[in-house]
Amino acid sequence: MADPTLALDAQMAFLTEACKLKRVDRATPLCDGSRPENSGEHSWHLALYAMVLGEHAPDGVDLNRVIRMLLIHDLVEIDAGDAPIYGNHDIAAKEAEELAAAHRIFGMLPGDQGADFLTLWLEFEAAQTPDAKFAKSLDRFQPPNQNLASGGGSWLDYDVDYDTVATRVGAKIANGAPSLWDWIAPKIRAFFAA
Repeated sequence: MADPTLALDAQMAFLTEACKLKRVDRATPLCDGSRPENSGEHSWHLALYAMVLGEHAPDGVDLNRVIRMLLIHDLVEIDAGDAPIYGNHDIAAKEAEELAAAHRIFGMLPGDQGADFLTLWLEFEAAQTPDAKFAKSLDRFQPPNQNLASGGGSWLDYDVDYDTVATRVGAKIANGAPSLWDWIAPKIRAFFAA
């Protein structure tokens, strides 16, 4: 049997490393527009989104798994940084960088626990299961809400239009939570029409 002290040492090292997520700024501002959101705040907020908006999940979605995905989904940004949805970057290079980060960061945990976290992260990234589709839809649903609340936020910074938002964000929201896209799409359209 593994030494419990060594396992706890590894878990605490991982948790200390995870604290670094709080220093990764995102393109989306806080709802009050006062500053950029950081990735730690984003992950917490998404977990809360899942708890509050779970009724919009398709039948069979396990909200506990969704919350777990959302709490770990951006840990790779400790190494790879944030890739703003409206920014221009090499997608394949970013995916490779994030995968390497996932192996390093989740590899800090004791064997089975690290493997479980990595598997959950890979499931989120693939967005093929009902749980991952819903989690990914929430990940895309939160930023436009913050942009609306802050008077445009990253939409203004990246000079995007409604069609860009619908393509880059709307399709993923609609894939896992169509009722949420139906609710927010008219609000986004009205913002850009103003």
